Amino acid sequence: ISSSAIFQRHYELAARDMNSRMSKMKKLKDLLLRELPNHIDEYIINGHPELSLPNLVSVSIKYIEGESLVLMLDDENIAVSTRSACAAGALQASHVLLSIGREFADAQGTLVITFGLDNSEADVSRFLKALRDAVKTLREISPLYAKAAHA
Repeated sequence: ISSSAIFQRHYELAARDMNSRMSKMKKLKDLLLRELPNHIDEYIINGHPELSLPNLVSVSIKYIEGESLVLMLDDENIAVSTRSACAAGALQASHVLLSIGREFADAQGTLVITFGLDNSEADVSRFLKALRDAVKTLREISPLYAKAAHA
């Protein structure tokens, strides 16, 4: 069998299942967005509510450092990032978020959550609980949060 025939078959399988995969990930994204206010407050969803990727959520969480949040979630075996793959390794705030008017501190508190085929509703619930606990811990030591609370 030629490599082009193998590629064609893989393409056909991927195309056949694409709609069901995207639908599943969109349901997980919708669940996350619906339940997020029950777990944390003071956040900003980045991006259009409907015209965005079905498997990705970008959220800026006020008064915390995104890198610290990533490390705390990693301790719970939850993988998220603070920026797009093309900007990975950069220590500065996202130029895209700054260009749409986000405050520097808010851009620094951004998480990018991406769903894959193996994720489930249980994963979303586990993520939200771990996120709630990590945000609470980080805000307890955040000078920005303390300053806002006294304002």
